[in-house]
Order: sequence, then structure tokens, then C-alpha cells
Amino acid sequence: MFGLEIGFLGLILLILVLWAGFHIIQSNISPFAKALWVVVLIFLPFLGWLAWLLFGPRANR
Repeated sequence: MFGLEIGFLGLILLILVLWAGFHIIQSNISPFAKALWVVVLIFLPFLGWLAWLLFGPRANR
């Protein structure tokens, strides 16, 4: 049961990180900044996603 809960939370985190990565790639920031954000998301998924949510580039509207 405990392993299933970690798997479900891991799946949710994976979806959130992929969603953030997609928005980073679509943004108009410099290629270096995009690469930096993606590296942060890869190595620190939860903290990277939270940092992106608070401080990341905003989408064009």
C-alpha cells in the first residue's frame, strides 16, 4: 500500500515537471535560461517545479 502511494505521488510530480518543462520550452526567455530551468527541474524536481511556479517565466497571453 505504501509503495502505491509513493508511485501515485511520483506520477503526479512527473506530470507537473513535464508541464513546467513544456511551458519553459515555449517561453520567450534566452536559451541559456531555458537550459538552466530544465536542469533545475531534472535534478530537483519538486523544488524546481515550486521555484518555476513562483519565479519562472510567464507565458505570452
